[in-house]
Amino acid sequence: VQAATDHRHRPQPRKRNRINIPPHSSAPDPATYCYPRTTDYLSYLHQTNNLSKMVAFNKMFVMMPVMLAARKLDGEDPNVIFLLRCAYGGVQAIAVMVVLFIFAKANAASKDKENAGIKIYVAPAPQPFADPNAKVQLQEKLLSDHLYTTARGLVGSTLFGICMTVGLHVWKGMVVGLAIQSIMCPFNLAENALVVAIFMKGGLGNLKEKKIFGEKLRDEIKADDEVVDGEGNVIVLKKEIASKANNKESSTKDKKSFEDVLLDTWDLGADADIKPLMSMLSKKNINFATSENGWTPIMIMSGLGAKSAPGAMRQMKALGANTEKLDKEGWNALHWAAFHGSADAAKVLLAKDDYDGIALGLHEVPDKEGKTAITHAKDEGNDDVAKVIEAAELPDMDDGAAGEGMRKRK
Repeated sequence: VQAATDHRHRPQPRKRNRINIPPHSSAPDPATYCYPRTTDYLSYLHQTNNLSKMVAFNKMFVMMPVMLAARKLDGEDPNVIFLLRCAYGGVQAIAVMVVLFIFAKANAASKDKENAGIKIYVAPAPQPFADPNAKVQLQEKLLSDHLYTTARGLVGSTLFGICMTVGLHVWKGMVVGLAIQSIMCPFNLAENALVVAIFMKGGLGNLKEKKIFGEKLRDEIKADDEVVDGEGNVIVLKKEIASKANNKESSTKDKKSFEDVLLDTWDLGADADIKPLMSMLSKKNINFATSENGWTPIMIMSGLGAKSAPGAMRQMKALGANTEKLDKEGWNALHWAAFHGSADAAKVLLAKDDYDGIALGLHEVPDKEGKTAITHAKDEGNDDVAKVIEAAELPDMDDGAAGEGMRKRK
């Protein structure tokens, strides 16, 4: 905004409109999203989330015949015992390697930053004598913790089963357990969500979308869902959800555009913290011009007067800053340095090792009022800047004859 008396003076902090971008959900639209191998959304959910239930149902058709057949085995025949031991040992050795592999994968996934801090709501495992009409409670857990505890539980249950079966065989000579576990071990592993995810769902990537535990995310919790913590205490999530939505909206509002950061840096003058601006600079926006006055980052830095400005200007040069670009008043970066008395910035603009402004002719460019940079410096009483420009205009000479100009600087 131009000042009322003199449009060249440093402007007061300006009010700028901000555009609020409403948060959007990343969840696919069931009506339009194309799910693999089916056009029925409910059928797709049934096929993926209830896969373990299907395996458990089919396992019963295998377990019953195996149990009946195992009872007819001759537990006194050395050849039968030897074959059962070999079969059981081989199957369990493979199972242990698979379980340890799954534990390593799950442990790595639990430490992945992508899964950090994600809260999930998981239904408890079904109990044999539970009331089928009872309301299902969802337990709140961290995805990373649930990955680790599930994998650890798989390792523990596998090793415990081996110890129990081998112990009974050694102590009582029971061979039925060897026979049953040799057949049922793969089916038992297939019930585990981690086994299904790694071997049947492409691994443990993108877990938030895969929902391998059949869990819900916070934004999927309905009003009639009952959520409990690890101790069984009911948790009320309504306020938390509202608070999260408000925080997200506030974050969107507070996020500044590059132009906002650029103008805010100028408003603060020599006391400005230039780090936010410098962190946003890139080759794509280094010559960005403000919509109202056509100010560029190198212009702002040339007139800012901050102690760190010269170093920042050299960083801008590496990104391709254009000092010849003019704002809407016809000023280039040297005009800014001259008018605002930034002698150090003028030295950077004119030094041969930096921008080499003399070769570019920055000092000769008149603005819309016909004034060059040195004219502005003298009119504003910025004699130190005028001396820098005059010294840079001198022809090359030895250091002893260069006076106080820039050619004496090291």
